[in-house]
Amino acid sequence: MTQQKPIRVIAIASGKGGVGKTNLSVNLGVSLCRLGRKVALLDADMGLANVDILLGLHPKFNLSHVLEGQKSLRDIIVEGPQGLKVIPASSGIQKMAEMGTMEQAGVINAFSELADDIDILIVDTAAGIHGSVVNFSKACQEVIIVVCDEPTSLTDAYALIKLLNRDHALSRFHIVTNMVETVHHGKALYKKLCMVTDRYLDVALHFTGAVPFDKSLRKAVQKQQAVVEFMPTGESSVAIKNIARKIDGWPMQRGAGGHMEFFIERLIESNQMGVSTG
Repeated sequence: MTQQKPIRVIAIASGKGGVGKTNLSVNLGVSLCRLGRKVALLDADMGLANVDILLGLHPKFNLSHVLEGQKSLRDIIVEGPQGLKVIPASSGIQKMAEMGTMEQAGVINAFSELADDIDILIVDTAAGIHGSVVNFSKACQEVIIVVCDEPTSLTDAYALIKLLNRDHALSRFHIVTNMVETVHHGKALYKKLCMVTDRYLDVALHFTGAVPFDKSLRKAVQKQQAVVEFMPTGESSVAIKNIARKIDGWPMQRGAGGHMEFFIERLIESNQMGVSTG
């Protein structure tokens, strides 16, 4: 059996919806492709999938067809800008939102066939603290938490970090502040979150970047384009590309922890233990 190359697996999560998590996932994926990386983006929000909508893609099949054994993972992949491989979930299909944890592992297991074709797997999780968010976050090597300047965004982000830390032993998180006025404003939000986690939790939060809100973001969404393609020199695009470069410079995990099999193994382990947060 040939030794597979290490793959960087990143979960992008948020304590609540409406913070721009999926938009960030899409644009980071495109930006990392532009850096020469082979990137796959898994839309892991089984109940409210919208990665394909943001990019104006029209997939014929989705994860439910893989789950039912009708299609392989390669069959359902649609190609986005810069060669980004998008794995669409099934929007609005209730059984996907309530998919059993072992079934989730079966879906992820299908990724082993893609292992040689990708450098980075981005997992765009559902918002909140549902069981699937916990499972995917535990299985990934890195977890990015997206927050914006709303009290509920910070309190819900803290709740997610607390759950992942106290119940599941995750201790390192990357923070991206989104839709902020300035980078200074974004750093202030990050420090506000740190004040609470430093006091009550044994975790390390790392500031990964701040994405300012600009008009090109809304226009890009309306045109169903990634903002880094629609307005590459815009404030938000420049910030996202800087974050992508930072992510690309993170040390790559070696050994078992850097391989797709380990990602699958950890996901299955957490599924078997059962998650009572759904």
